[in-house]
This record gives sequence, C-alpha cells and structure tokens, in this order.
Amino acid sequence: FTGLILTSKNVGDYDKWVTILTKERGRIGAFVRGARRPKSQVLPAGSAMVYGTFTAYEGRDSISITGCDISEHFTSIKNNIDLIWYATYFMEVADYFARDGMDERERLRLLYRSILALSEESFSKEHVKMVYELKTMVINGDAPNVFECMCCGKRDGENGEEGAPVHLSHFSMNHRGAICDECAREAGGEEISQSVLHAMQHISAAPVEKLFTFVLKDPAFSELLSIIIRYRHRYMEHSFNSERFLDN
Repeated sequence: FTGLILTSKNVGDYDKWVTILTKERGRIGAFVRGARRPKSQVLPAGSAMVYGTFTAYEGRDSISITGCDISEHFTSIKNNIDLIWYATYFMEVADYFARDGMDERERLRLLYRSILALSEESFSKEHVKMVYELKTMVINGDAPNVFECMCCGKRDGENGEEGAPVHLSHFSMNHRGAICDECAREAGGEEISQSVLHAMQHISAAPVEKLFTFVLKDPAFSELLSIIIRYRHRYMEHSFNSERFLDN
C-alpha cells in the first residue's frame, strides 16, 4: 500500500508502532519489526512524516511492515523547526479525522500537498494552514456553504424576488455560510469581500492539485483567516496538542 506515516512510537527493544494514512485502506496501524536496528531494511518505515510504498504481512491480530520504498522524506521541512510544527499539526488533524478502512485518498492528497506547500516561498505558513483547514472541513462534510444563500437557497447571480440578480454579500456564522444581500436585511451576518468569497469557493471546489495556485494579500488575507479561525473554533470542537506550538 501507499501512504504517509502520521505517528511513530517505540515498542519493545527494537520495534516501532506506526500509524499510516494510506490510499488503499484509510488509516491503519502497523508494527515495524526491527526498525530501531541500525542496519534494518525497514528503518525508514519507522519514522513519521515519510511518504512511500510499503509491503506488509497481515496476521490475525496485527499488520507488520516488511519492506518500504520511500519516495518523499520532506527533508526541507524537517530542517526547519517552524515548518515541522505546522506539518505535525497537519498530520495530527489527519490522524484525528481519518477512519480505518475508509476511502481517505482525498485526505491523503491534501496532507501530502499541504506539507510540500510549506516549503514553497510563495506561500506563508499561515496561508497553507488556512487552506488546509478549510479543505479538511470540506472533506469532513462540515464546511461552510459559500455557493448559495443559506436563507433563500439562491445562487450568486440568480434572480431574486424583486427581479434583480442575487448577490452573496454576507457571511453568517449562525447560518454556516453565505447570505445574499436581500436576506441579510433580516438574517444579518458580516459583509464579505468578493475576493474572499471567491477564495473560499476555490478552496471548496478545486481539486487538491490546484489548491495552492493563489495568494491573498491584506486586507483580504486577514479577513479570510479570521473567518476560518472563528468558524473552525465554533464547529470543530476538538483541540489539537500541536497547534499550541504554532504561535510560540
């Protein structure tokens, strides 16, 4: 199977236990026998944050990694302590939401591409984190709806009750998405700039391979960052240990 190792811990004198997000079987746990021996052929499979192809033996109660072909060690990330914490946070989020035996190919692609994006000079760490979090919510099925009004259901540009085209001009935390200018008179919400709305639509709809193709500058970046942070803290109740290191 092919995947990215999310976590690794020592077991006994020479073994490791790893959690892997795979294409074929979602999240799995496996032993890497002898991974702590200096000349072990499976030594790379005992480290977190490596991506590759693994061969395994599946016993009655456990899976054991017997071989590996690592294609990405994320060396540039591991040489930068700040980037390590962001990548660790991404992996912790993926580990929490991934499910054993489920189709997690989209989550794996997102995780892999987001870790690589951390090393690209054109993107700030905060930008990559923001995109990763919103796309994670899309994969989970609990992202805000930014394509149609959450009150009247009309899409941007459709004719409203008064005959004029609907304009998605507000964002409502309570309604979990966009609100048109007509409904905002009663439903409220905060005004959202069109550049931010379009950025959220792009992140929500674009394939993972095209996620990191834009850069927002202030004040649009700060506006989008604020929306995602507040939305996530309201509707993604779990807190992650690694995140507390990101602001230090």
